[in-house]
Order: sequence, then C-alpha cells, then structure tokens
Amino acid sequence: MAAAEIIDGKAAALRLREKVGALAADFAEKAGRKAGLAVVLVGNDPASQVYVGSKGKATLAANMNSFEHRLPDDVGGEELLALVERLNADPAVDGILVQLPLPAHLDEQAVISAISPDKDVDGFHVISAGRLAVGQAGFVPCTPLGCMMLMTDRLGDLSGLEAVVIGRSNIVGKPMAQLLLAANATVTIAHSRTKNLPEVVRRADIVVAAVGRAEMIGRDWIKPGATVIDVGINRLPPAEGSDKGRLVGDVAFDEVSEIAGAITPVPGGVGPMTIAVLLRNTLVAAHRNAGIDLAEGAL
Repeated sequence: MAAAEIIDGKAAALRLREKVGALAADFAEKAGRKAGLAVVLVGNDPASQVYVGSKGKATLAANMNSFEHRLPDDVGGEELLALVERLNADPAVDGILVQLPLPAHLDEQAVISAISPDKDVDGFHVISAGRLAVGQAGFVPCTPLGCMMLMTDRLGDLSGLEAVVIGRSNIVGKPMAQLLLAANATVTIAHSRTKNLPEVVRRADIVVAAVGRAEMIGRDWIKPGATVIDVGINRLPPAEGSDKGRLVGDVAFDEVSEIAGAITPVPGGVGPMTIAVLLRNTLVAAHRNAGIDLAEGAL
C-alpha cells in the first residue's frame, strides 16, 4: 500500500469548478451577460477535438458562454489572425483560446501574439509572461497555476521550501518556477543538461516533473517525505492482447509513492485542474473586462 498521500486532482478541480460556477452566475446578474470563452480549433486532430469538446461542456456547466470556431486544416494565416482580431473586439468574449498545436504551415507564436493580453486566458502571450515575471496582475498558464493550487492546498505556506522543477518549457516549467519564487520557495529549474540530475532532485521538498519522459523519475530521485507533482502524461506501448497502452506520468508512481509524502496520480492529478483553471481565468478576465471587482481570494 502506498505510503504517500494521493493528491486528488479530480476532487480539487470539482471544488474549483463549483466555485467558478457560483461566481459566474453572480457575474451574469451584475453584468447583464454571461462570461464568454471562445475556443478556436484548426484541423481535425482527434485529441484536440476531444479537448475542445471537454472545454466547451465545462464552460457551459460553469454558467458561461462557449463560442467554438472550427477551421479547416488548410486555413491561411491571415484568415486565422482575422478571426482572432474579431474575437479581441467582441465584448461577449472574455477569453480566447487557440487550441495547440497548430498545423505546421501556421506560425503559432504570431497567433498567440495576436490575442489581446486581456483575453489571454491560456497565459501564453509574451506580455502575460512578462507580467508574471515582474509580479504584475496577468494570466498564468493553466497547468502550473493548477499545480500551485494543489501544492498550497496540501502544504500551506511554501516559504523556505526547496523546489525543483524538471523541465523549462514556456507553458509549464518557466511559469511554474516563477509562481514558486513568488511564494518564497527556493527554486531550481532542472533540465536535460543538468549535471547529476537525480542528486539535484533529491534535495527538493517539492518536485514538479514536466519533462514528457515516461516514468523517468524513480524512487532514488526523491527525498523522503517530498511532495511530488507529476505534470507528465505519456502513453506506454500496448501490452500483448491490448490495443491501447496505459497512461503514465514522468514519475514512476508505484515506487515513488513508497517514499514521497504526497504525490499526484496520472491520470487524475494535475490534468483535471487544467480545465478548471481555464474556467477560473476566464471568469477573472470577465470581471476585469466588465470593470466589476472580484473579491480578493475568491478564486
């Protein structure tokens, strides 16, 4: 039996979504309209279609409007940018999310940069990243903010704790480190070129794994009692007689859960928090766009 406490991301996400739903109903009463999230999907990637469908259902369930825009795989860059500009100007739209990845012929960075920072609920715009870096109010990418919520829910004050973030992506690793710094943790960003990586990770009171390598982080990497947040989601090759491999994280869950103090499972850990935080960010955007105060700490 696992010694570690299992951090239940599904339960945490449900609590956040219920809170968002109640506050969204209150916003609609005050603003005379519902908060709105626009999602743009280019092409027919099956995984992206599932994600977009899930986001749409979750948005409606949270008392907000969902606007879906599905474009063909061969859409031109100018047409896509023109749609983004229309959404920027639409007062019914508070948040804009362009589902990534985009087809290879489209410039992802140009599309992200075209989104108004005030509607950038994914938190990917360079202005959003800059605001996070200098401590100004802006939007934080959903996955690291969800991780932060799970951490603080378990640990409370993170001041003085040593945290190691494995991975340096703009979407998870870098913003995760910024959030931990803002919480007064001592932060190391580790990556593929880090020397003696297991030793570096073993110092940490908090480990955030976001490298995209199945079960890379084993028991001997982890300090006894550490809190382990596994962002990775990897599908293993199917076993004999099966047509679908199981999903695992970047952490070898069974062995690490024997030594960690707490750990997120995959699936059911960080994943559910991502959509919940997207809804949260959209509601925050709606309040800002409408000039309506949202009570500090409400979300």
